[in-house]
Amino acid sequence: MSSDEQLNRLLRYVDQVVPEDGLARKLEEGRSLRVKLGLDPTAPTVTLGWAVVLRKLRQFQELGHTAVLIVGDFTAQVGDPAERSSTRKRLSADEVNGYADNVLGQFKTILLEENLEIRRNSEWLGQLEMGGLLELTSSATVAQMLERSDFARRYEQGSPISVMEFLYPLLQGYDSVAVEADVELGGSDQLWNLMMGRVVQEKYGQKPQVAVTMPLLVGTDGVKKMSQSLGNYIGVEDEPSEMFGKTMSLPDETMPEWFRLAADMEPGEVDLLAADLESGKLHPGVAKRKLASAVVALYWGEEAASSAEMAFDQVFKEGGIPDDIGEHRLPDQDPVQLPGLIRDAFGTSGSEARRLLTQGAVSLDGVSVLDSEVSRSDLDGRVLRVGKRRFVRLID
Repeated sequence: MSSDEQLNRLLRYVDQVVPEDGLARKLEEGRSLRVKLGLDPTAPTVTLGWAVVLRKLRQFQELGHTAVLIVGDFTAQVGDPAERSSTRKRLSADEVNGYADNVLGQFKTILLEENLEIRRNSEWLGQLEMGGLLELTSSATVAQMLERSDFARRYEQGSPISVMEFLYPLLQGYDSVAVEADVELGGSDQLWNLMMGRVVQEKYGQKPQVAVTMPLLVGTDGVKKMSQSLGNYIGVEDEPSEMFGKTMSLPDETMPEWFRLAADMEPGEVDLLAADLESGKLHPGVAKRKLASAVVALYWGEEAASSAEMAFDQVFKEGGIPDDIGEHRLPDQDPVQLPGLIRDAFGTSGSEARRLLTQGAVSLDGVSVLDSEVSRSDLDGRVLRVGKRRFVRLID
């Protein structure tokens, strides 16, 4: 494939390329590029939001370039200050490593095994001695740091900015030096960090990388970017029925963006769908079914998407219970504490389980339950439902 053909494919749905002709010039070199993507494991799930940039990294792989996926086990302990109005709470090494173990397998469901390097940045950042750190800090000035919008805003408002936060973009930039990146991918909120990588590479005598950013996927609330901390996310390993149902809950106006970024449909097809939605030719409910099926098919296949749609209809149109629900063994206690049961059965936090109970979002065999404890014998064999889409059959 020619460099022009590669460029056209790689620019699909891209937000920015800096410098503007940088990717074209790199491709014209006719060699395998080293394409870096750094992700800090600060939560246990790979979301559809993360998947937007991961799939772009896969496109580079498919064209014969090397994907260098950096698991930021060191930088996650520092904390990316991007879009923050205050200093981020630090995570412990144990927390970060636990999250890293969770997400590594999920990354591999999207990326190809060939043309892939997976590195943890503790390999080099953990070994950086004081002399090396001082040399790194000389790459940028305080004035350059305050050009960053969130730092500038916090400085003007008198909000604290720790020196450690200034270090984060420099450490991320040093990752590019360590892996000799030709290109770095990131979300649109990462452009400043990616540009700092260019500065740091030049400091260490390397050719500066090309920064390529992708738009941020709005979450299921239709307002803020997808985030596990906000709860407005879908995970790439969510069950097909859960993925389908959550997608069906999206606000109508988000569909064109989701067709592009979450379902990765062809631009021409998305433009036609958007036009038909705007004209009224296509009903939003029909379009959303098409979207939900496309999202599920992308991660689970066409057959799973069809089954998920049938399960959705069974629950929401017919008021029934899906045929393929899982089972959960009751704890050895009597009475059973429902918050703990919900937490263990569905992977929620204890506080979320209690909130769901008080909001009336928990039922047994279709009957709402508000009590926090229930006799063990009254639970055996019954179907516990939480929210609209989560079911489990309780067994002794």
